[in-house]
This record gives sequence, C-alpha cells and structure tokens, in this order.
Amino acid sequence: MKTWNGPALPQTPVLSPVLQLHDTASGTRHEVLGRDGLVRLYVCGITPYDATHMGHAATYLTFDLVGRAVRASGLAVRFAQNVTDVDDPLFERADRDGIDWRDLGAREVQLFRDDMTALRVIPPDAYVGVEESMPRHAQRVAELLDNGAAYTLPVPDEEAAEPGVRDTYLDLARQPSFGQVSGWSREQMLDVFAERGGDPDRPGKRDVLDPLLWRGARTGEPSWDGATAGPGRPGWHLECTTIALDELDAGFDVQGGGDDLIFPHHEMSAVQAAALPGRPAFAQTYVHQAMVAYDGHKMSKSLGNLVRVSDLRAEGIDPMAVRLVLLGQHYRTPWEWTSSLLEAAQARLVAWQEALPGSADAELVRTLGARLADDLDTPAAVAAVDAWVAAHPAGADDGSGHLVTDSIDALLGVQLRG
Repeated sequence: MKTWNGPALPQTPVLSPVLQLHDTASGTRHEVLGRDGLVRLYVCGITPYDATHMGHAATYLTFDLVGRAVRASGLAVRFAQNVTDVDDPLFERADRDGIDWRDLGAREVQLFRDDMTALRVIPPDAYVGVEESMPRHAQRVAELLDNGAAYTLPVPDEEAAEPGVRDTYLDLARQPSFGQVSGWSREQMLDVFAERGGDPDRPGKRDVLDPLLWRGARTGEPSWDGATAGPGRPGWHLECTTIALDELDAGFDVQGGGDDLIFPHHEMSAVQAAALPGRPAFAQTYVHQAMVAYDGHKMSKSLGNLVRVSDLRAEGIDPMAVRLVLLGQHYRTPWEWTSSLLEAAQARLVAWQEALPGSADAELVRTLGARLADDLDTPAAVAAVDAWVAAHPAGADDGSGHLVTDSIDALLGVQLRG
C-alpha cells in the first residue's frame, strides 16, 4: 500500500540521550537501544472508515516522536504500520452509506495520508493493508493449525457461504505467556472482551477468550482463499502478528498504539506470535497512548464525538497549531480536546514564529533532546521553548544560523520557517 510523503528533516548536530519509554507489560522504563544501530517500531494503523480524529492524531504523533527521538540519539529506524482494510466496521459503514467497502477504505486511507502529511508525521517504511497481504495471514493460520496451537469450529449452516467452512481459534490453554502484556485479571479481560471485538458467546470455544484467527466465509461477506483454513478472512489480531513479524522480525523494539489496544489486541497479537513454530518473542517494549476525550467522553467513532484533523484544516487552522496542542499533553495522560487548548496553541505558534527564526541556543536544544528522551516529556519541552521565547522576545541571533528552529523541527516536528 502506498504511504505518504514525509517531511524533509533538517540536519542538526543534536545527539540526544538514549530514549527511555514506559513499558506497559513490565510497568518499568526501557531504554530503546535497537540492534546493530537499528530500532524496529510497529504501530497499529487505522480501520479506514472515519479518519482522522484527534485520538488517531495523538497516537500517530506520539510514535512519530519516538522515531524522531531515536534518530536524534544516532540510531536508524525501521517503521511498519498496518491498515485494517478488511473488517466488520468497514463493511458495516460501507453498507450504511451505500458505497463499496473498497472505495470507502481507499477514500479514508487517502484522507489519513493527507492528514499525516499536514501534521508532518514521518511515514512508515512498510505500510501494509490486510487485503494485499492475505496469503501471508493464511500461512500463519496454517502454521498454528499444523503445530496444534489452534482448533476449528464449524460455521453454522444458516451462516455459512458454502458447506464445510470453519472458524479457527487459538487455544489459549496451551499458551503460558497469555496475560503477560496487559497484566490484567481474567475478570478485567471478560469485562471488555465483547465490546472490543471478541466473541465470548460463540458456541464450542474451548475458552471464551480464545481469539479468532480465521473467520470462515459467511453469506454476504467478502472472503478469500485461506488454504488450510478454507475460505474466509483473518481475525483482527492476526493481521498485526503477521505484518509485524514479516516486516520487522521477532523481538522488534517497540509495539505501539492507543491504550484501548492493550487488551485484547496487543495481548492477542503477542500470544499468537508466541504460539508459532519456534515460539518467537513479539515485542520488547509496549507503549500506549492515553485516550483523548471530547464533550466529556472518550473520542470515538462509535460515539460520533469526533474532532477531525481534516475539518480543522478545512477551517484554515494551521496544522502546526494542532500539533502544538498534542505536544502540550503527555502521551500517557488522558486529556480532553477544547477550543481553549487550540486557541492557546495558535497563540504559542505565533510567538514561536516571531521569536525563534534565526535564533541559536545550544543549551535550549540540549534541553529539548533531554526532555524528549525522558519518556517523551513533550509538555516540559514545550514549556522550555515558551520560557526561552519569553526571555528572548526578539530572538537571539548570534550568526550561527537556525539551530533552534531546525532542532524544534527535527525533534518536535513543528516547522517554523519555510
């Protein structure tokens, strides 16, 4: 799948400290050191039926900052992201709107690309849709069936697209690593499993939490050749297991997404990887963006309380002001979008644009790098720039060029000059 055009990153002399990130699985900080000079990052992508709201934007900006901080520490990045372009919510929205689901997905993916370009988010090296990678998912299911980690159940006759089709599930009872990503109790898991895409009421499952690996073909639903698994399509969690392992290999450095993905999505993606032949480790560090609220509730497509990047752009809002709103919040702290936050960010952008171009202050640059490396402490980084601007309202040009603006661009992604 085509990605988007990335921003040109200025060359800066910054060599920031090694990035440290909070790991959800252990509850401790991990240094992001990579292997052989390369850090491998996987971030779960959108289901393209209603992009890009501010919750999306917050998540992808957070992991854009991860990549920027890694590069500033002198390491390279290999970044992969999926697109869930085969899934029930997409089919349901397309049916509601009277549009082909592929056309809806293509439209929303392009809107997402445009929004990411406007926000100056560095694109993934591998941007992979489910439909284009279907044979790879079928192969993973075959491997799990062959080694006894999975089992099948017949699709009810009244639902089956053809006789003999079957659903395939992972047998969690055979997986001792289950629960290690989230650390949740079984009761906590059961509380959210159904509302987050699980099917606890499916008759015949060995455990109600067993994740669906392959959905056998149903009447009226798209399906593909699943080889050993028969006609159907992959379960939601399997796509990320497959794409992450294929694009980054086992034991990659950072798995990222919103904190609503901790369970079941990231838990299941990891345990499915552990179940494959050779029992590969999945990710070393799990990093999660807190939820963004609006009008007192979590911003979500199901509730419809969305603030979309594209709508703000259509209103003439500078995307750099939107980015500054997001930078003003720590990624692990839930927050609520308000018009006052946007107004403050617009005023901040003007102040920075007036004071910073042509400025040079190596100490400020070192501070920015240190704050970013400190579990992405962007509020402290923004506050440091604010304090510098307040102390130097006319800037501080010592003739050494654009060190401050180039570093803000490279580290925080805010472009202040053309």
